[in-house]
Amino acid sequence: MKNRLRIIAGDWRSRQICFPDAAGLRPTPSRVRETLFNWLRHDIVGARCLDLYAGSGALGFEAASRGAASVVVIDANPEVCAVLRDNITRLSAQGMEVEQTDAVLFLNRPAGRVFDLVFVDPPFRQGLISDCGRRLEENGWLAANAKIYTESECEAEPCGIPEQWTVLRSKRAGDVCYRLYSRTASESV
Repeated sequence: MKNRLRIIAGDWRSRQICFPDAAGLRPTPSRVRETLFNWLRHDIVGARCLDLYAGSGALGFEAASRGAASVVVIDANPEVCAVLRDNITRLSAQGMEVEQTDAVLFLNRPAGRVFDLVFVDPPFRQGLISDCGRRLEENGWLAANAKIYTESECEAEPCGIPEQWTVLRSKRAGDVCYRLYSRTASESV
């Protein structure tokens, strides 16, 4: 049987989404999602969102429920993507799309569009946040003043964060550290 979690607020408040048992899949806990979306309350309506390493899709569905204009969820696992698509259909989630691919491969190509809000919540202990950050910047995926959310293990300080990113908020929940960055566009000369 599939696991379930509840959407906290918005159009689908209290509705449940399913997610499979999959290696490395750990949904963002409710209290962390609540804190994150309180931080984003003035930025979410109308935002173009990208959820890398979507897993359960908790962050993407929460963003869509709260008024994001569009949400692209990325995951490499075919079973995870199938369940994400089922959840989108069940909720009639207009503006949400699933891409089944590795997040780094997705970011390796030139951006076809830019995003206002990006969720980077990769499997732990693989150094993927810095790699994603570099590719988000190099390939033009971010809007000028994008917000970037990261979730990682707390053992190590974040390294390799792009210099254009400034920490707005940072918190810890158990062994998980989560941060919200704001991107400042570099001036062209």
